[in-house]
Amino acid sequence: MTGTTVHSGTETLVAARPTIEPPGLWKQVRVHVWRNLKHMRRMPEMLADVTFQPIMFVVLFAYVFGGSINAGVNYREWLLPGIMTQTMAFSCFIVAIGLTNDLNKGIVDRFRSLPISRASVLIGRSIYSLIHSSIGVLVMSVTGLLIGWRVRNGWWDAALGFALLLLFGFAMMWIGIVAGSALKSVEAVQGVMFTAIFPLTFLADTFAPAANMSPTWLRTIAEWNPISSVVRAMRELWGNAQPLAPDSALPLHHPILATVIWSILLTAVLAPLSIRAFNKRTTD
Repeated sequence: MTGTTVHSGTETLVAARPTIEPPGLWKQVRVHVWRNLKHMRRMPEMLADVTFQPIMFVVLFAYVFGGSINAGVNYREWLLPGIMTQTMAFSCFIVAIGLTNDLNKGIVDRFRSLPISRASVLIGRSIYSLIHSSIGVLVMSVTGLLIGWRVRNGWWDAALGFALLLLFGFAMMWIGIVAGSALKSVEAVQGVMFTAIFPLTFLADTFAPAANMSPTWLRTIAEWNPISSVVRAMRELWGNAQPLAPDSALPLHHPILATVIWSILLTAVLAPLSIRAFNKRTTD
């Protein structure tokens, strides 16, 4: 408690003033998440990439490419986990572009003048991006159900598959934070991120079986790609998986465990780098 001294004639009055404590970290995070959600509400066009695009991708791959790709099972069922994982991997674009915009517009400088943690800015941006990408996954799920996709192993396995997808998505967020903190413009972010993430999502067991890839070294890269583990885990949990070749890489034989390990490992490596890059950008 602090006080202000006021002199009135021969008397001295002390007006008590309560001490203002900064809000806790999670309250700060909620404010940042709500701020970003309000932007989405005021600019509905921000939802185009998680509404129209998912429908377009699902229909395009299911009907245009589905007839020419032999996955060993119903391709439409096999496709959905792969395209959902690609959508979640692309969520790091949202983090990177949003963070770059905030840095360039001086909004983060305003945050620095407030008694809040810098980590709350990053965590809030990441949680918002997960929510944003989850809308796309929901739209894909509805579209998939309409074209014949089904979850065949019960609600528990269905929920676990989506939980693994969100866990992997959270790990991917840190890639976006590194890019958004290190790169100076939205154009640079889009160019670098697209060049890095787009091939990563195709050089995996997403849209075509990795076992059919040639030469052998290309198949090995695809099978050890973390995205392949996520996709395989979801397919097994949802009953959409094709029989696995005996000589497949180890992560594909234990995809659920591999997904958890990959997600924790990526977060453990990228989170400190992200925070360091953000702190360097905001203190220079």
